[in-house]
Amino acid sequence: MGKKDVIGQIARERICRLFELAGKEFKEHPERSDCYVQLALKIGKRCNESIPWELKKNYCKKCKSYLKEGRNSKIRIEGSILKITCNKCGFTRKTSVSGEKNQQE
Repeated sequence: MGKKDVIGQIARERICRLFELAGKEFKEHPERSDCYVQLALKIGKRCNESIPWELKKNYCKKCKSYLKEGRNSKIRIEGSILKITCNKCGFTRKTSVSGEKNQQE
């Protein structure tokens, strides 16, 4: 196992942990959740690690805030397109519903 593999594994673990903390803290400290997401994105960028799909749908691509369905975002399905809209900045992320199912299997 090379040095890059070890660094990548540590980065993935930290990214997952930060998103987990963001979910736990959202109810009482939504601004802290946003900071956790921004920190996770920085780690991913610095270590050249991509954010997994399960976590990508939990933050706004434009304003980098943590999204919680029904609280600060809305999710709509139109045909085979999944639309996740951030209530903070209004950005809509569009993905295919079938793509989400393929990622989960």
